[in-house]
Amino acid sequence: MEKTLIRNGLIITMATEKPSTMRCDILIEGSVIAKIGENISDDDVTKTIDASDKVVIPGLVNCHNHAAMALLRGYCDDLRLMEWLKKKIWPAEERMNGDDVYWGTMLAAAEMIKSGTTTFADMYFFMDEVAAAVENSGIRASLSRALAFTDDRANQRIEETYRLFKNWRGKADGRITTMVGPHAPYTCSPDKLQLTRELARELDSAIHIHLAETTEEVKRIFDKYGKSPTRYLADLGIFDSHVLLAHAVHLSPEDIQLLGSIKGGISHNPVSNQKLGCGVAPVVDLIKHDITVALGTDGPASALTLDMFEEMKAAAWLQKNSQFDPTAINAYQVLRMATIEGAKVLGLEKEVGTIEVGKKADLIIVDIWKPHLCPHHDICALLAYSANGGDVESTIINGRIVMENRRLVGINEDEVMRKAHECAKRIMA
Repeated sequence: MEKTLIRNGLIITMATEKPSTMRCDILIEGSVIAKIGENISDDDVTKTIDASDKVVIPGLVNCHNHAAMALLRGYCDDLRLMEWLKKKIWPAEERMNGDDVYWGTMLAAAEMIKSGTTTFADMYFFMDEVAAAVENSGIRASLSRALAFTDDRANQRIEETYRLFKNWRGKADGRITTMVGPHAPYTCSPDKLQLTRELARELDSAIHIHLAETTEEVKRIFDKYGKSPTRYLADLGIFDSHVLLAHAVHLSPEDIQLLGSIKGGISHNPVSNQKLGCGVAPVVDLIKHDITVALGTDGPASALTLDMFEEMKAAAWLQKNSQFDPTAINAYQVLRMATIEGAKVLGLEKEVGTIEVGKKADLIIVDIWKPHLCPHHDICALLAYSANGGDVESTIINGRIVMENRRLVGINEDEVMRKAHECAKRIMA
């Protein structure tokens, strides 16, 4: 069994409600954290990492993504969401094949690993290829086949969901989990949403769905059904399952009350929401109602970045500014949103999200010996407000080093970028 010893790091476990740090060692045996303490013996250790002048935290959890959209990064910007989707993104996606989705996902995985993300939730198509990219890159993922019922391919998408669960659930050394993925209230009629609800029950699965991302969506659902998107989903029983709700920007007080008893939580995607002009999610009110709020990037075609450190900054700035209150949300809260709260939303809190003995060894080592991270008055504030993905020196997932000293292990970075360029050029042609 491989044993890795991380020596003398400044550890933030994220396992406590209030911030705390300790300087100690972490012993990893196989895929799990075996020991945390001072002066751990290095007998039989396969690899030792010196983490002096560095911080060790749990790997970041990106709760909402469409990873293969990395191929469409910078392709069409400065448009409203529905115009962006209908005129640009959906037509481009119609031209994508499985090979494109594989290399787009590999490109996104490389970016995520290099910026400290160890787990992501994805909703897309050609899911065999997405899962293969997850397996080959070494990252951890919760995968959903996007179920949009806007044409005559509903049955095909349902069959692809079954295939995803059959072929990939629990695979890649347990790194792949699965969800049922109805796309959004505006692409799923009531009967189709009930179908996905029953599918989730049959497969014993959580549900991953977009919710109330724009004012246009809210108006569209209200005009058609006489209720908010949140009430629409609640009345159809979607919240009976564990749910991952992406965005949740436009929520009334009644909507927030409806969400107070959900299992799962919300992926707040502040960079994408700002860039698309969607609005500001009521994160402070959601947290006050004990609703779990995590962070996600959304697809790299909308956010243009998969750097979760940027999401932490954006989440904090948005709430402080919109509430006219610098205390509205603090640095440790957004760090938890990017780690353990994300794990909770994905139903993985028993495996990842904190640094504790017995949990999976999903860790990142951040180099804080840099001018923009000096001096070290408040480490949590530095990580949440000053650090960026480029400060991540090493990334460990499932006990395996997938990046060391900023070099990817097991991914040919140049090949991935060349293939991604080729795929993007063909799609645009």
